[in-house]
Amino acid sequence: MLKRTSKQLSMFSSLEDMLSHQHPLFQLSNKINWECFENAFSPLYCSNNGRPAHPIRLMCGLLILKHLRNVSDEMVVSQWSENAYYQYFCGGLEFMPKQPCDASELVHFRNRIGEEGMELILAESIRVNTDYDNEDAINVLLAAAAYNFKRAMRVLLYLIKRISIELVNTNFILKYSF
Repeated sequence: MLKRTSKQLSMFSSLEDMLSHQHPLFQLSNKINWECFENAFSPLYCSNNGRPAHPIRLMCGLLILKHLRNVSDEMVVSQWSENAYYQYFCGGLEFMPKQPCDASELVHFRNRIGEEGMELILAESIRVNTDYDNEDAINVLLAAAAYNFKRAMRVLLYLIKRISIELVNTNFILKYSF
């Protein structure tokens, strides 16, 4: 069963009010199209029976943070309980001093969404990062894709195509000889 994230604020201050709006994770969380994940992954859940699932934004956010920080499932779950920016990034409205889920639940989520789901998350990361700063985008994308050679090659081909298009558009001519 899919549990929806509530937008209702508590009577205490929200994470959004407490955090710096200039922090990179704060800004990144507002650039990502989280609805595309909700729309793509919610049909994979049963809406009326079974144990309530963790919110899709939380699980996708944890996967993105895992690859951004190049840490294990266990470490990203542990760090989430200590880091208010991680919690805001994953859709939290107020600080929660406990782990959001067990690390093994990330494995179950990856299995549920499959390779296509992971590619959707990677594609959104590419879209967000290439819209802004290219050097950091390449570093983030290569780090995120390094865990799987097949996906890394897809990212590399995408970047080569994107760079080729940008070079053609700027009339830059690359000359080399063998």
